[in-house]
Amino acid sequence: MKTIKVRFNLGAGKNFKKWKIERPNGGGISYHSPDEVQLIMSGCLLKNQQTTALKIFEGANKTVCSWILCESIEIVANGVSTQHPDSEMVSYNPRVSPNWIYRGSIADGMRFNKLVSSGNKVYLK
Repeated sequence: MKTIKVRFNLGAGKNFKKWKIERPNGGGISYHSPDEVQLIMSGCLLKNQQTTALKIFEGANKTVCSWILCESIEIVANGVSTQHPDSEMVSYNPRVSPNWIYRGSIADGMRFNKLVSSGNKVYLK
């Protein structure tokens, strides 16, 4: 099954700091402001290019090195938040750690039934 690729875009330009969603089989690419939408992702897998992430961690310029693969995605206009304050965050910042982090541990390659965005953060649903 082809999967949807989701990442937070930090490349300069009009889509800077927006969620980038790439759909398979020519389904297109879309960008969404984290202030305007919430992403509800199902059947998720955390991907990380360890070598690239380690270079960034050691001071190299940032480049694309991580994303979330998901089987389906729902894009909801903000105001209908499914995020709860007690939800657990899944985080990624290669300047802090060259890995996805969940519950204080490396989470590269972990699968989750459902993840949701809140702003530019991602939480377990």
